[in-house]
Amino acid sequence: MELGLKGKSIVITGGTRGIGRAAAEAFLREGASVVIGARNMKELEETAETLGQYGRIIPFQFDALDTGSFYALADFAYSSLGSVDVWVNNVGASHPKSAGDEYTADDVRWTEAMCFESALFGSQAAARYMKEKGGAIINISSLAARVGTAGRSTIYGPLKAAVRLLSSNLAAEYAAYGIRVNCVMPGFTMTETVARSVSDSDKALVAERTLIRRMARPEEIAYPIVFLASDKASYITGTTLEVSGGRDVVLNPMYSYEKSGML
Repeated sequence: MELGLKGKSIVITGGTRGIGRAAAEAFLREGASVVIGARNMKELEETAETLGQYGRIIPFQFDALDTGSFYALADFAYSSLGSVDVWVNNVGASHPKSAGDEYTADDVRWTEAMCFESALFGSQAAARYMKEKGGAIINISSLAARVGTAGRSTIYGPLKAAVRLLSSNLAAEYAAYGIRVNCVMPGFTMTETVARSVSDSDKALVAERTLIRRMARPEEIAYPIVFLASDKASYITGTTLEVSGGRDVVLNPMYSYEKSGML
């Protein structure tokens, strides 16, 4: 299917790892040009070199904790590619803590900046260059926005839930300019970080509670992002698309497997 992304200019924050990197590759394969932003210059250069076989990809070093970096990234993308057609706010991180531990004010500010402010300032930076001819903004939330997670993601989930509502609000604010704003809510995804940090027993637990009995591959989240950014999604805005494999949508996710004799 021709998605209408050939020649488009894409910006992806957090584009060197996991979902962001997979999205960069998917956009490149569609014929788009991509600017990836991240803090680690070595990872940026390695990603650009590896993915450069698929198309034009340009690295830009920026700090998600610095508000001005988002506007600098937008300025750079526009000056390098001539337009900003699609912006993917992929930056985000949780602040792990042990049961019973308290968050400090600094912990909260850091997590808020990474998870919520990054989507807000990224969207505003993108909109500056989209108001003349429209565009698409995709904010990456998390399944933790729907299903509470204690401990590692105690405040991560509520902040990612705020990203969902922010996306709807911005869709309304930017509609008259032809800017669509949508949100993707990934489930558990087998990124490099997850592969290193999650035990086999935890992976099995995820599978038991998911209708598609496994974690997602990064490209399985990237493809819906690319679709929402494309011309084929031209009538979709203000929407959150959950891509979780059916995680925690029913109390008995193994029902069909048990009835079919597959367990």
